[in-house]
Amino acid sequence: MKKVLIYLKKYIKETIFAPLLKMSEALLELFVPIVIANIVDVGISSGTDYIIKQCLILLALGALGLLFSVSAQYMSARAAVGMATDLKADLFRHIQSFSYAEHEKIGASTLITRMTSDINQVQSGVNLTLRLFLRSPFIVFGSMIMAFTLDVKSALVFVVCIPLLSVVVFSVMAVTIPKYKNVQEKLDSLLLTTRENLSGVRVFRAFCKEQDEIENFNEKNSVLNIAQRAVAKISSLTNPLTFIIVNISAVVLIWIGAIRVDSGDISQGTVIALYNYMAQILVELIKLANLIVSITKSIASAGRISKVFEVQDSTVDSETVIDKFDFKSKIAVQFKDVSFKYPDSSENSLQNISFVANTGETIGIIGGTGSGKTTLVNLISRFYDITGGELEIFGKPVTSVTEKFLRDNIAIVPQKAELFKGSIRDNIKMGKMVATEEELNTALKISQAEEFVLKKDGELDYQIEQYGKNLSGGQKQRLAIARAIIKNAPILILDDSASALDLATDAKLRKALKELPQNPTVFIVSQRVSAVMNSDKILVLDDGELVSSGTHDELLKNSDVYKEICNSQFGGEEQ
Repeated sequence: MKKVLIYLKKYIKETIFAPLLKMSEALLELFVPIVIANIVDVGISSGTDYIIKQCLILLALGALGLLFSVSAQYMSARAAVGMATDLKADLFRHIQSFSYAEHEKIGASTLITRMTSDINQVQSGVNLTLRLFLRSPFIVFGSMIMAFTLDVKSALVFVVCIPLLSVVVFSVMAVTIPKYKNVQEKLDSLLLTTRENLSGVRVFRAFCKEQDEIENFNEKNSVLNIAQRAVAKISSLTNPLTFIIVNISAVVLIWIGAIRVDSGDISQGTVIALYNYMAQILVELIKLANLIVSITKSIASAGRISKVFEVQDSTVDSETVIDKFDFKSKIAVQFKDVSFKYPDSSENSLQNISFVANTGETIGIIGGTGSGKTTLVNLISRFYDITGGELEIFGKPVTSVTEKFLRDNIAIVPQKAELFKGSIRDNIKMGKMVATEEELNTALKISQAEEFVLKKDGELDYQIEQYGKNLSGGQKQRLAIARAIIKNAPILILDDSASALDLATDAKLRKALKELPQNPTVFIVSQRVSAVMNSDKILVLDDGELVSSGTHDELLKNSDVYKEICNSQFGGEEQ
């Protein structure tokens, strides 16, 4: 909670003055029953003029109280909204620092819940707290003190009532705090199911799984509903129990007051004032009970947000990092006995990988599903840190340069072509924000995207819908390749990024890559032999190990695994 509330420091003025203004309003409210008592005790016998004066005092108290209240609510809203805005910005910035390992461990749906539902809950809790946390207790104890100034014996009812109410309120809070955490976890699970369904809707429909998904959603929704109802049942006890205690106290108060009025110890106006103070206590305790429910939710949400802040990027830099590569080095990438194990995994995904990629070479990477091809290129971009051996980029250990500098010099096209809502131009310029029209057109030509882009309405200004759903798979892949090419990075990684292209387009793409003027070191990850066979060097992976490397012809002679892959795709023709 402390890590979240620290964001209120920027709004210290609002945080101080909002409660003070609400307390000022509460102080004025405490005088209202006294004025009403005077109207009853004095005004009825004194005449209209006195009653009018007392009514004007009531109006003045109300107007001044309204001014204090509006000012306090403005300040509390300003502090709460400002804090939530800063918190969202910092949380998003912190999430952006995560490596792939942290993203995979926490999960996108959980992070979305933290960014939206949890922060909104904290914002609401802070807003209510600034307005009511001091005001309600002040009214409760202020009313009790005022009651004692009117009549000590009658006020003893307050002494019994208030502790009982406090026990009820804080007992409910103690029970519900852990239950609200459970509710948020169930909400995470429901959001994950929803997100998977919406992103995979075509797959579910293709396999006629709509009904299964509806049942799965209903099951998760039912679990969330049960958890919410369990909390609601306990929270719902607050108002009835407080009403019972206060109403019983009011009955006792009126009974005692009636006896004392009858004996001449107090006036009728005093009894009315005492009852009004009891009513004020009831109203404020209901507010306080609702506030505590909100605070309980906020504390649970703040704890979940704090846990995200506690997660640190698992990639570890060297003691000193620099923004410098030796681009004149003949070796672009070198793996020296590199091993890698995913977090929480018991076995290595890559084991003792050693190879050299010379500057300007095209390196093909091939192997069966799960052989470690994508994992290998992810290590080059340092999406994960190696767990054994050494990895050097242009003669520098990968941990000796900043992540930003490293990735500025690597262009990567991931397996899944991710495009974003906006124009084709905006999507490609993510690779180079200051790209010229000539550079954009060149990137489109090399990626084989020019042909279909020129046919679109607006060409480069054609609007891509969310997730690129108005483009085909091959079109999305070619635009993703264009985005990487325009970066002009010395290392280009294509991670199975031409799988949706036909063989002719794929061949044209590979030929164009060979003719890139900057002569980058290119890594091509593919399941197709045809995509890697013309590479300067081919790495053959099998079950996380580099079983052989060499040219296409060398591997046909020396690698059984490579020959098996070729036979499965060409039926022995290559041999």
